[in-house]
Amino acid sequence: MNRLAAMEAFVRVVESGSFSAAARQLRIGQPAVSKTVAQLEKRLGAQLLLRSTQKLTPTEAGRRFFERAKRAIEQADEAELAARGASASLSGTLRVGAAVTFARLHVVPRLAEFLARHPELALDIVLDDRNTDLIESGIDVALRMGSLEDSALVARKIGQSPRRVLGTQAYFDRHGEPASPADLAAHQAIVYDTRGGGSVWTFAKAGAETSVTLTGRLRITAAEGVREAVLAGLGLAVASEWMFAPELQHGLVRAVLGEWTLPPVALWAVLPTGRRVSAKARAFVAFLEEAIARDDPAVAARDILPPRRRP
Repeated sequence: MNRLAAMEAFVRVVESGSFSAAARQLRIGQPAVSKTVAQLEKRLGAQLLLRSTQKLTPTEAGRRFFERAKRAIEQADEAELAARGASASLSGTLRVGAAVTFARLHVVPRLAEFLARHPELALDIVLDDRNTDLIESGIDVALRMGSLEDSALVARKIGQSPRRVLGTQAYFDRHGEPASPADLAAHQAIVYDTRGGGSVWTFAKAGAETSVTLTGRLRITAAEGVREAVLAGLGLAVASEWMFAPELQHGLVRAVLGEWTLPPVALWAVLPTGRRVSAKARAFVAFLEEAIARDDPAVAARDILPPRRRP
């Protein structure tokens, strides 16, 4: 049994969640994948997967083996790239996690360019507004917005977007336009709950600060819902420019209280602690940072921080 091939088969099974999906990725038959994993378990003397009719779940031993096997495969890929020199191209699969709305507006439209640069590379884009466990989900690099609370991450700031008070012209025609942050108390707000910032905001102007609590009948936990509510004229929202980039560009949504500033929202590329950053992950992060700075200055990083490990 080829040890590296067996590791790769097992990693693909865990990441894809099934023998059949792993077989399609590896371009071999499903029985061959099942047999390879069974031989691997026999060789190790440990059960790596819990099998049921619904799904495959790694055991504790399987999770430990998965993390180290994935690292070994990445290191083998790196060794091949180093041996082949500058002419080598990236290959294999890169698994990227991202929030749904940001990926739809700012990542997916750029993937054709990235894939054209690396024709032997495949991408698994995992869209989820929750901060999922990177190791458990098999994520190589994730894009996250706002403050980072997980200390078990290596993070690089690659973008930063201003926050604005945003609404449609139809809403402002019906309810008037706030002239100061205090006026927001008289407006219906779409509150982007939890990770979106909540209902309490501090506005700054010429060195002075004022805090405002937004009021409204609608609280939403996902950016897609906030977008739809604002576009339907249900209220205004405090949101980053990236969330309404197309609508701001075409005048469907506009910002008010422009002389006041709000805390910006940062975009981070994060990786699990303890895992060596692969060439694939580095290339993807560098590409996205470059593309954002070139095409979308509204979300380009200001005062970009060097790669760092959060304390």
